[in-house]
Amino acid sequence: MSLFVKLCGIADEHHVEVAVEAGADAIGFVLTPSPRQVSLERAARLRALLPASVLGVAVFHDPSPALLRQALEVVGPDLLQSERSTLVGMPADRVLPVVVDGARLETDLAGAAGGTTREMVLVDSAARGGTGRPAGWSRLAALDFTGLLILAGGLNPENVADAVDLVRPFGVDVSSGVESSPGVKDPEKMRAFVAAAREAGRKHDHHH
Repeated sequence: MSLFVKLCGIADEHHVEVAVEAGADAIGFVLTPSPRQVSLERAARLRALLPASVLGVAVFHDPSPALLRQALEVVGPDLLQSERSTLVGMPADRVLPVVVDGARLETDLAGAAGGTTREMVLVDSAARGGTGRPAGWSRLAALDFTGLLILAGGLNPENVADAVDLVRPFGVDVSSGVESSPGVKDPEKMRAFVAAAREAGRKHDHHH
């Protein structure tokens, strides 16, 4: 299994093409307020450009159940990514719960994994920046979690190899780390991120 790589906050056709060509496994479209937000209609158009091998992920922060249902209908995403508490009642094979690194991480992770048949959980290590190494990495490395951990938060082409070496996650997720300015993706950084992540992943050739 090669490392699962998700590029998030893609907002235009060209960047969808770049992400697919770079070898991303999943592409996220943000549907709630953010510099990367796109409309449901636009997300549907971008989603339609993805080959079957690439997952289209609708990404939310604190959405209403109505918005989630609307997105399922209009965008037809493979996955709905949002806080676990907001995904209650959504189809279990189409949810990617987000857990924020904190004191209850182990419990939160186990609970989140229980709500999805895909076993993938995204952990936002929510680093406060500047340290070059998000605080949660070493703790995440020590976690006893049997599901598929996707690491997010503070990753970029320069540090993703370190993160993969240390945490050995199932996958990695990046958004601002591959941008030239907030909300504007940088094709070179996108390619560099996928390449660096994959290279690090190959070295361990996942124990999944």
